[in-house]
Amino acid sequence: MPPRFKFKREEIIEAALDLTRESGISAVTARALAAKLGCSVKPIFGLFKNMEEVQQEVLSAADQLYKAYLQENMQKDSYPPYKASGMAYIQFAKEETQLFRLLFMRDRSNEKIEENREAVRPLMELLKENLGLNEEEAYLFHLEMWIYVHGIATMAATSYLDWDVQFISRVLSDAYMGLKQRYMRKEREDGSN
Repeated sequence: MPPRFKFKREEIIEAALDLTRESGISAVTARALAAKLGCSVKPIFGLFKNMEEVQQEVLSAADQLYKAYLQENMQKDSYPPYKASGMAYIQFAKEETQLFRLLFMRDRSNEKIEENREAVRPLMELLKENLGLNEEEAYLFHLEMWIYVHGIATMAATSYLDWDVQFISRVLSDAYMGLKQRYMRKEREDGSN
C-alpha cells in the first residue's frame, strides 16, 4: 500500500502559489516548498511527478485567480464592461505582480495564437455589440487596445511607472475613443465606395 501523506495536492499547490506571489515562480523549488509546508520533500514527490508538474499547477491556479479577478471587476459598475477588463488587467499587474509576470510575461513561443482568440471571445462580442464591428474588426480592435493595456500593465508590474487609477482610466478612454473613431471612419469610407 502506498504511503498516505498529510497534505493534499490542493494544499501543496496553494503553498506553491503563495511562494510564487512572494518571490516568483523560480522560487518554487522542492526545498522551498517543503520548508513552507514544514515537511520533507517526500509528500511533494508522492503527489506530483516532478516540480515541473507543480509549476504547471501553479500556472493553472494563477490563471483561475486572474479570470475570477477579471470577471469580478467586469461585473462591478465602476466602468463599462470592456473598459473594466482593461482596468482590471492593469490592477492585477499592480496587486499580483508575480502572478501577472507568470501569466503574461513568460516565454509563450510554444503557444498557439488561435487559443488566445478564443480566450478573448467575450471581449470581442462586447466590441461587436457596442461598435457594430465584424468578427475580424473586433479581434483587431481588441489586439490594438490590448497592446496599449499590456504596455501599461507591464510598466506597472516592473515598477517603471505608478500611475493613479484616474489617469489610467483617462488614457484608456482616449485610446478606445481614438480606435473607435478610426474604425468608424473606415466603415464610412468603405460604405461610400
